Amino acid sequence: MNIAIRNPVVARKEEGSLQVALDPDLKIETAKVFAVYGKGGIGKSTTSSNLSVAFSKLGKRVLQIGCDPKHDSTFTLTKRLAPTVIDALEAVNFHSEELRVEDFVVEGYNGVMCVEAGGPPAGTGCGGYVVGQTVKLLKEHHLLEDTDVVVFDVLGDVVCGGFASPLQHADQALIVTANDFDSIFAMNRIVAAIHAKSKNYPVRLGGVIANRSAKTDEIDRFNDAVGLKRLAHFPDLDVVRRSRLKKSTLFEMDSSPELDAVTAEYMRLAETLWSGAAPCEAVPMKDRDLFEFLGFD
Repeated sequence: MNIAIRNPVVARKEEGSLQVALDPDLKIETAKVFAVYGKGGIGKSTTSSNLSVAFSKLGKRVLQIGCDPKHDSTFTLTKRLAPTVIDALEAVNFHSEELRVEDFVVEGYNGVMCVEAGGPPAGTGCGGYVVGQTVKLLKEHHLLEDTDVVVFDVLGDVVCGGFASPLQHADQALIVTANDFDSIFAMNRIVAAIHAKSKNYPVRLGGVIANRSAKTDEIDRFNDAVGLKRLAHFPDLDVVRRSRLKKSTLFEMDSSPELDAVTAEYMRLAETLWSGAAPCEAVPMKDRDLFEFLGFD
């Protein structure tokens, strides 16, 4: 089926990069907004969902927005694959005024509100449009006015302006990475995307979350070289794998010393981000320079 998209996003050339045009009326003004990036499969959705719960346990009103067409960002919070914004819009022939909140928002664990933006059919549209329409719907229904924290969970590496569009709404971008070549190589490209967006929008780098890693030596070495900081470290534990299979957040799993340490680290991370940690003034490396920098003899 061909989907007719109204008011398509128009790309424009600005200093630093080709940007997806941001409607000035779509700014998120009343909440702290974080965009979570990282290499595909690195654990962004796990990190985002558990971070959302940690914010909620601090007493904050939290909204998580999944920006992957697979629409699987929030299933540990909701125990289901939530309907996407694109699916909801398509069902009413893109007459957004006909939608109800429950058509595209699902309440998850501990009151975290969950939205899956979804995406256009493969090869047919721009992810930036989807993010824009999602924020537009949330504003139309006044949902952002009752929100303290918004967490964007963004798919994979940043390869186009469309999927970098959450950066246009975010206060800070967080990068999830492991202690390996591929994850750090992807992280450097994400730093470059954020560096470009920050020339025209207020987004800044909040820092790095080490995930699925026993050590952080290569992450820390890269951070020192480009001006990043590590905000948290989550080791590769089987309880994380089991939580995904149980469709549960880590905060719902049976207590154990290793699990308690992980949930405490999420609480510490949420407290750090809420308190307003200073942003990083990082400068990415050129790909070839990073290739030579990483690894060891």
